[in-house]
Amino acid sequence: MKIVVLAGGLCPERDVSLLSGTKVCNALRQNGHQAVMVDIYMGLPGYQQKDLEALFEMDGSLLPDPRISSTMPDLNGLKEKRTQVLAAWDCPDGGLYNQSSQLGPNVLELCRLADICFMGLHGGIGENGMLQATLDVLGIKYTGASSLASALAMHKGVTKQILSDAGVPNARGRQIHEDDRYTPLSELGFELPCVVKVCSGGSSLGVYIPETETEYESALDECFAMEGDVLIEEYIRGREFAVPVIAGKACPIIEIIPKSGWFDYENKYQEGRTDEVCPAQIDAETTAAMQKAAERACEALGIQVYARPDFLMDGEGRIYCVEINTLPGLTPASLLPKSAAQTGLSYNDFCELVVSESLKKYD
Repeated sequence: MKIVVLAGGLCPERDVSLLSGTKVCNALRQNGHQAVMVDIYMGLPGYQQKDLEALFEMDGSLLPDPRISSTMPDLNGLKEKRTQVLAAWDCPDGGLYNQSSQLGPNVLELCRLADICFMGLHGGIGENGMLQATLDVLGIKYTGASSLASALAMHKGVTKQILSDAGVPNARGRQIHEDDRYTPLSELGFELPCVVKVCSGGSSLGVYIPETETEYESALDECFAMEGDVLIEEYIRGREFAVPVIAGKACPIIEIIPKSGWFDYENKYQEGRTDEVCPAQIDAETTAAMQKAAERACEALGIQVYARPDFLMDGEGRIYCVEINTLPGLTPASLLPKSAAQTGLSYNDFCELVVSESLKKYD
């Protein structure tokens, strides 16, 4: 099949996405597909229709791995870079691609030529349903969750309400807006330490665990600088777990054990910073309860194909669903493929399964 792997984008998780996209594209090529990867923000300036079609006829050699920095990418620098690239190509549609536009030249044109698009994106318009909705309107097939399910799962405040209604245990929390920022934490019903997070972030970006009033105020400043909606949650001290769900069935649970601190951006993506135990060393009853909660969470949100709900377990053995990632990391070392491997599914087979399960949405 002709498959376009969508990666990158104008969001803090672009570096991780480019690595996931590279690994997925290479696996699909090894599986015999005509796979092409594109950075959705930079696009393909200067290409004509015949040039786009020729991309699928390339030799299929493997792409080199990009590097993931320990810090967030410079998005302002990326905007300037695209402006310079478009100017160099004297792009006739340059007016359509100002610095804030989310899709670069020829992205949708390339997608129209594919049998299906593989969503190798994380965060931003790739995970909040906006790109999926665009593809829906154009009649372009894509992997993973629908536009609606993606939008619901991306917003942590909405997710929390849906999980509560579905009986999925989750941490007590409250969504606040700018006009609530100076309300004392005690009046909001919380105490320090607590969790402060943006409602639509990912990869633990925009998540803070303040222990003092000064840290709390700083966390609010950082979050409100990114979004207008912020979620305050009770702090749950305990063990961290990921429960991948593929085709509606929970896979082996992974325990995440950062060597220091918690599972933040740096601990997630810098080698050697975190131990990941799969299957997790927990009793059968807790395993079953957590897997059932993960499946119920995906069902409640209408998530198809695959996702990765994350959980915490406190010292009393109580479990809490923290969030559901509809486009989690997809490198061979990422949590979801690592869990799938415990069921006998190789990385290449996993990528193939994602494509075949996704096509069922269009039957």
